Amino acid sequence: MADLLQQAMRFESPETIPVGVGLLPAAWIKYGAELQRLIDEYPQFFGGRKVDYEHLSYGDTYHRGSHVDEWGCVWENIDEGMEAIVKGHPVKSEEDIFTLKVPENRDGRFPHGFMYLRLLDLCGFEFAMELFGEEGEAIDVLIGKVLEYNRRQMEVILPNLGAVAYFGDDLGMQKGLAIGAPRWRKYLKPCFAELYGMIKKNRPDTLIYMHTDGCIYEIMPDLVECGVDMINPQYRANGIDNLVRVCRREQRIAINLDLDRQLFPVATPSELESHVAECVEELYLPEGGLGLNIELNYDVPLRNMAAVLDAVEKYRHYKKA
Repeated sequence: MADLLQQAMRFESPETIPVGVGLLPAAWIKYGAELQRLIDEYPQFFGGRKVDYEHLSYGDTYHRGSHVDEWGCVWENIDEGMEAIVKGHPVKSEEDIFTLKVPENRDGRFPHGFMYLRLLDLCGFEFAMELFGEEGEAIDVLIGKVLEYNRRQMEVILPNLGAVAYFGDDLGMQKGLAIGAPRWRKYLKPCFAELYGMIKKNRPDTLIYMHTDGCIYEIMPDLVECGVDMINPQYRANGIDNLVRVCRREQRIAINLDLDRQLFPVATPSELESHVAECVEELYLPEGGLGLNIELNYDVPLRNMAAVLDAVEKYRHYKKA
């Protein structure tokens, strides 16, 4: 998968479309041995992986209860094996922004939501939107502090980067960017350009892969300008027509498409195959630039998991002149 993905990122005509499958801890908690038997049937995707599902190890925020991160954000979780959400926001006023201390740790930490979502975690959604709307000194200072922290972390990881550097930050909502594309370009684009630019300057052969949920097709060309080599967008939030227009007709952008997770729990096997077929037939290029990403959780019946895997097994071999 790794070699195929890199070939797809570079448009080097991979033999098949690369496929990645993620299984959330909650799925292992629910299905256990049944899920192991299922993945044993698909060595082409899992490589014979064996999981100690009775003694799973996963991040702090995937455990039920509370977790406080290095910024003082309080994460709350009521569902073991699922990701938590931030319920306690340390920044409650503009005064708090100016007194906020940047954490001292330099451990190379780039969690999901390292730039834009970090702002929302610190302030809460409503207060963050007020700050972006006012466009005053406070939002500049807040962004500057988060960027400073990320800059330090990037300095740590630069010497150890491999062939691909992976990042994730959900920039979109269901129907667009909460702050709008113009404000994103004004406030956030320079941050991503600086951070990814550090990689391109110091490790020019390292490819940059960015996961980002939500409706983000408006700024996908901007992310490429920032240095991203492959974007991992969602099918449902962006729509296949927008992805084809932006990533195939207007310019050529490599994407690792997140197949429709909201469809997986409720669709029939034939509907799942049609979904995969549509995505591949619309976005395929002989030279590459396409991967398929699958995330499976406890809400997906095992038979539907198998149907999705059968469909991608069929269409990963797709060829069109």
